[in-house]
Amino acid sequence: MGIKFSLLSVVALVLAVFLGVKAAGLTYFFGVVIPYIAIFTFIGGFTFRILKWARTPVPFSIPTTAGQQKSLPWIKHSKLDNPSTPAGVVGRMILEVLLFRSLFRNTKLEKYDGPKLAYQWEKWLWLFAILFHYSFLVIFVRHLRFFTEPVPGFVHALDSVDGMLQIGLPGLYISDLVFIAAVTFLFLRRVVIPQVRYISLPADYFPLFLLLALGLSGILMRYFTKVDILKVKELALGIVTFHPVIPEGIGVLFFIHLFLICTLFIYFPFSKLMHLGGVFLSPTRNMPNDSRIIRHINPWNYPVKTHTYEEYEDHFREKMIEAGLPVEKE
Repeated sequence: MGIKFSLLSVVALVLAVFLGVKAAGLTYFFGVVIPYIAIFTFIGGFTFRILKWARTPVPFSIPTTAGQQKSLPWIKHSKLDNPSTPAGVVGRMILEVLLFRSLFRNTKLEKYDGPKLAYQWEKWLWLFAILFHYSFLVIFVRHLRFFTEPVPGFVHALDSVDGMLQIGLPGLYISDLVFIAAVTFLFLRRVVIPQVRYISLPADYFPLFLLLALGLSGILMRYFTKVDILKVKELALGIVTFHPVIPEGIGVLFFIHLFLICTLFIYFPFSKLMHLGGVFLSPTRNMPNDSRIIRHINPWNYPVKTHTYEEYEDHFREKMIEAGLPVEKE
């Protein structure tokens, strides 16, 4: 049900743009109004979520541990998997953000006759996850050439490296193939593996279909239908300089591609995709495990009247003696 709903939602988005541009001529609406709505929604939603998480109090040390905690001097300490200092936390975050270390360490459990349990590495998920994120990053940076004039040198350099295969005209981008392959794998994994399919929701399928449609529409524009790049850049520069214009002759496929991007921007702050910013504010990742070094006290603990053992014994001493219970004071 979740697959069908998500797929139909993306198809409906595509049809809405097609009919809106082809039949109603709403090029300005889909080319200018929707992009501005998407940009402001993304910035506002992203900022709101980050500030909300930043204000969330974390009184206790609750980092996720994956190694030996620092304790006695002769016990080897896992400085990156169980950091006890800010420097160790920085190293852990770098490995987490750039190399997905926790996902690399992920294992899967399988039950065999016996009964027997077996744990196996699940490196394919890590591999395709990191391929997806880095290919998406490369594609995002490449697209900066549409929004800048002059185009920065690093964008030209990345474009040259990404298109070094020079297969056909225009040249084939490696990131395009990797992106489609990675998204396809992540989708098939949710469909083929029963345990993953059982816990998957429309919120898991929708971004995959959206990203797949986004990639396919971009490939269609570059390699098959051909879109006037100069007019696209004119539109993009007009948006970022707040002097929007809609050049004549831009095909409907471009507006479909642009609308899918805008949908992704609008959807992003309110979805699981916000792990992009949330990973930096996750206390399970950004806190040192120093509970044996520093005592963490909840600052909201209100004063509680305690009843010490001495007071307890003073109150019940006679009854304790009658019952034969030992007392410190006769």
